[in-house]
Amino acid sequence: MHSSNKPLHLCSCNNTVSLDHDVLSAACTSHAVHFHDALCRAEIGVLESELGARAQVHIGCTQESALFGELAAELGGDVTCFNIRETAGWSAEGANASPKIAALIAAATLPEPDPVAAVTLAAGNSLLIVGEAGVVLGWAERLAGRFEVSVLITQQSPDAELPHERAYPVWSGEAAAISGHLGAFQVSWQQHNPIDLDLCVRCNACIRACPEGAIGYDYQVDSARCSAHRACTAVCEVPAAIDFERRDNVRNGSFDLVLDLGAQPMLTGFTLPQGYAAPGRDPLDQALAVQSLGDWVGEFDKPRYVALDPRICAHSRSRKHGCNNCVDVCSTRAIKSAGDTVVVDPYLCQGCGSCTSVCPSGAMSFQYPRVEDIGLRIKTLLTAHREAGGSAPTLLFHSLEAGRALIDGLARRGKGLPADVIPLETWSVDAVGLDLMLATIALGAVRVGVLAAGSHDPAPLASQARHGATILAGLGFGGERLRIFECGEPGDWRALEDALWNWPVPAEVQRPATFRPVARKRETLDLALRHLLAVAPAPVSEIALAQGAPFGKVMVSDACTLCMSCVGVCPASALSAASDAYRLSFLEKNCVQCGLCEAACPELAITLTPRILFDDTVRRSVTLREAEVFNCQSCGKPMGARPVIEAMFAKLAGHSMFASDAARQRLSMCADCRVIDMMKSELKPEGGIKAWDLNE
Repeated sequence: MHSSNKPLHLCSCNNTVSLDHDVLSAACTSHAVHFHDALCRAEIGVLESELGARAQVHIGCTQESALFGELAAELGGDVTCFNIRETAGWSAEGANASPKIAALIAAATLPEPDPVAAVTLAAGNSLLIVGEAGVVLGWAERLAGRFEVSVLITQQSPDAELPHERAYPVWSGEAAAISGHLGAFQVSWQQHNPIDLDLCVRCNACIRACPEGAIGYDYQVDSARCSAHRACTAVCEVPAAIDFERRDNVRNGSFDLVLDLGAQPMLTGFTLPQGYAAPGRDPLDQALAVQSLGDWVGEFDKPRYVALDPRICAHSRSRKHGCNNCVDVCSTRAIKSAGDTVVVDPYLCQGCGSCTSVCPSGAMSFQYPRVEDIGLRIKTLLTAHREAGGSAPTLLFHSLEAGRALIDGLARRGKGLPADVIPLETWSVDAVGLDLMLATIALGAVRVGVLAAGSHDPAPLASQARHGATILAGLGFGGERLRIFECGEPGDWRALEDALWNWPVPAEVQRPATFRPVARKRETLDLALRHLLAVAPAPVSEIALAQGAPFGKVMVSDACTLCMSCVGVCPASALSAASDAYRLSFLEKNCVQCGLCEAACPELAITLTPRILFDDTVRRSVTLREAEVFNCQSCGKPMGARPVIEAMFAKLAGHSMFASDAARQRLSMCADCRVIDMMKSELKPEGGIKAWDLNE
C-alpha cells in the first residue's frame, strides 16, 4: 500500500461485520489501525481525541458520516469515510472478505486526484411555464411571487380565465422549438390565435361582441365556432389586438428555467437539460418539479466531463462522412457536427461518458474521473486484494447513485456481494469502455462486471463488452469474463443477486500486468492487448471482429489509381503515401475503422475488415498498392502514377477533341511536349488543330 500517516478506524457495526485483525493489520502497515464494535456510540471518545489533535482520520463507515463530519468541523480535524459494510462485510461470505476489505481500504486512502476543469452555469429566476391554459395559469399564480413568471398557452381551456391584473406576460401559440441550457433557454413558438395577448387590454369587449361565443376568458378564439363576423375586430379598433390576417406569427424568448406541463413535452430523451422540467399532468409530479426548479436558481460550477482532441477525431474529412458514434449516443444532444470534427457543449453535457466509450480513436476522453485516475484505483484494488491473500477477483463497476442503491439493497436484504466481487464506484458506468474492461482483465481480474443501473442506454456498453469477449475468447481465456448487468431500480437487487452468485468463476490470468491505464485510449488498449497475448492460454495471430470494432485492416482492389484521396482524409495516419515512389502504405496499429478512406475513394476500391492482429505486421507499414511511373513518351519526363494516367486516357477517349490519333498521342506527353507537338502540327501543310481554336 502507499504511504500514509492517517489513523485508520474500522468498525464491526455491533459485530455484524467480520474483521480479521491480523490480516487487516498486516495489509495496512502504513496506517495506525484501530478496530471497534461501536465507534459511533460507546467508543466515539477515541475519535474525539484524535480529531481534537487535528488529525486526519480514515473511517470505514459511511452510515454515520454526518456525525463524524460534525465532530471534525467542531474539533478541527479532518475525516474521510468509506464503506466496508454493504460492500464487503454484509455478505453470506463476509467471513472470507478480508482481502476485499484490504483492497477497499487501499483505494479509499489514495490521495485525491487533481481537480478537473469546470464551467460555470448561472441562472436567474426567469421561468417560462408551457401548457394547457388552466394548468399553466394556476401554477403561474402560485409561483409569481418566487419567480419572474412568463406563460405560454399551447392548448385552450374553456374554464380558464386570464388574471385581472397583468402581473406577468402571457402568450399563446404552438410551441415550435427549444434549445439552450440552464440560464440560457431559447424558446420559439407560432402564434395562431388572432388575439395578441401582449396587446390585449382584457376589456372583454370582444367576448361580448362575438355572436357565436367563440372567444373565452382565456382570450383564445375557437376557430371551429367562429363564423368570421369580425365583430370582435370592430370593437378592438383602439388596442388593435385582433388580427385574423396576421403574417408575422413567429415569436421567441429567452428564459433561465422552463416548466413544461404539456402532455407531450417539447424536449424528449433520457437526459433532459438541467433547469428544464417536464413532469406531465400528474399534480404531485408537477409539485416536485417546481420544487426542484427552485434549486437551480443561482451560480453553479460543473465539471467539463469530456475532453476532445479534434486532431484525431474521425468524424469527417474534406466533406466525407466517417465516424458518428459520439453524436448518435449522446443523450443530451450536447455533441454536434462541426465540419471535420465535432463540438461538445459543456453546458448541456451531464457526464454520461457514452461518447468516450464508443469513440474509436480516443479523441473523446472522460475527465470525471480521468482514465488514469480510475486506472490507478483499478490497479490499487487488484494489487491490494492479491497481497492480502485474495484470489480470482472480480471488479464490479457501478454508478454513484443508482448502482450504490442496488448494492446497498443487496447487502441489507439479500446475500450481499460475493467475497471475490470488488465494487468500484464511478460517476457514470457508461464511460467504462473496451480499454478499461480489457485493462482490468490484464491487471489480474478474472471477470469484469458493469452494473448498468443509471445508464441512459446499456446498448453501447454491451457492444463494447461483446468486442472484448470476442478478443478474450479468441486468445483462449475461457468462460464469461465480461458482463453487463441491466438492473435498473433498487428493487432489482434480487436479479443482481442471482446473476452475481451464479456467475461461474473462470481461471485466473497467469501473470497480472504491471502497467497503469493511461490517458490515451489506444495506448491503454495496446498495453492491455500485448499483455493478454503474452499470457494467453491459446495465443493466435488474428481474431475476426464484428462490425463497429475499433480495429481492422484496409484492403485495396486493382481499381485503385493511387490518387491518394484516402491518405488525405485518414485521421489516424494509418494510410500514408511514399515520398520516393507511387506507393500506398498501411499501418494497421493506427486504423480505427472509421470508414473515411472508403467514403473518399473515387474508384470505390477500398473495403474495411474489422479484426485484431497480434503479429508484428500490425506495427509495420505494409504496402497496399504500388505503381510504376508513367513517363512522357516524347521527352521521358515523369508524369505521374501509371494507373492515374491510364484512367485519364480511358475517360478522355471518347471526347471529340481527341478523336484523331495525333490528339490521343498528345495525352501521353507532358505539358511542354504537348505544346511543342501542337505547334509543329500547325506548320504542316495538311494543317490540324490550331492553338487558338482550342476552347474549354
